[in-house]
Amino acid sequence: MRRVFNFSAGPGALPLEVLEKAQQELICYGDSGMSVMEMSHRSKDYDAIIKEAEARLRKIMGIPDNYKVLFLQGGASLQFAMIPLNLLRKSFKADYIESGQFASKALKEAQKYGKINVVGSSKADNYTYIPKVSKEQFDPEADYAYICANNTIYGTKFHEYPDTGNVPLVADMSSCILSEEVDVSKFGIIYAGAQKNLGPAGVTLIIIREDLIGHANEKVPAMLNYKLMADNESMYNTPPTYGIYMLKLMFEWIENQGGVAALEKRNKEKAALLYDFLDQSKLFKGTAQKADRSMMNVTFVTGDADLDAKFVKEAAAEGLVSLKGHRSVGGMRASIYNAMPMEGVQKLVDFMKKFESENL
Repeated sequence: MRRVFNFSAGPGALPLEVLEKAQQELICYGDSGMSVMEMSHRSKDYDAIIKEAEARLRKIMGIPDNYKVLFLQGGASLQFAMIPLNLLRKSFKADYIESGQFASKALKEAQKYGKINVVGSSKADNYTYIPKVSKEQFDPEADYAYICANNTIYGTKFHEYPDTGNVPLVADMSSCILSEEVDVSKFGIIYAGAQKNLGPAGVTLIIIREDLIGHANEKVPAMLNYKLMADNESMYNTPPTYGIYMLKLMFEWIENQGGVAALEKRNKEKAALLYDFLDQSKLFKGTAQKADRSMMNVTFVTGDADLDAKFVKEAAAEGLVSLKGHRSVGGMRASIYNAMPMEGVQKLVDFMKKFESENL
């Protein structure tokens, strides 16, 4: 078996230990006599799985009791509409920080349902930095404020979350959740598509403060109503059962690694290794501004599109795959999520050094 180092931005790499555990339990889970994929979501066996997934997440993330945990479908992109449909209720106003393509898509969707104010934007500079905003720039009458915590495409990240006062802060953490410790109580909603840093595609994790539930009007479709999802404990319809099981395995793996604090330390070391090389390289250059660099998605270029393509091709031959950058940025992107070991980052840096010596 040849396992490559997968730097894909999503679906991203999964730990080998998690895949092996899933393989062991694939045909028969426990003494159930069947695969998790065959189980009724109403069965006692599956009820234990989803409850354990939630309990483990609450523990490793320190989620307060006044927050609900939901395992939904539709990807993070469905939340672009679900959030305004449930949260716009008093002023029908919301503040958005436009720091990347996904934040831009989210605000465009929200504009269908209310008055959306763009508090800050880095669009004019191709989202190479996080817009700096002050507490005074947020509308105290807004129903919520919205950010994308980590910008997968552009390799930028909020290193300090904005102070929005009493206005609930909503954060898309799809590509950085569980990569570092976060004070959940500072947010009204944290959500994440699973396929970047949590598990396989198909599950969307929602962590929502209870007072934000129950405000959707009667015209909001049932599947887009947080209250209905919460009241039914993510079981209004058949949830993505196997994906939730995989999340359970991931949360167990994180505990075994020493928790989120241990992963944060490791992630900082991985990012530092790669950024330190980029900063002294004569061939490669990072595209994100240093102050706002992502710890999960490292974007870089050579300045020559043909040379970039050559690098991606030769890297793949060395078992370093999915390094091609997003078309809006070009160049390369190394996504170094929780599952990426230090060994993989070291091998990438070693190859970059070799490539540089051969192509300068």
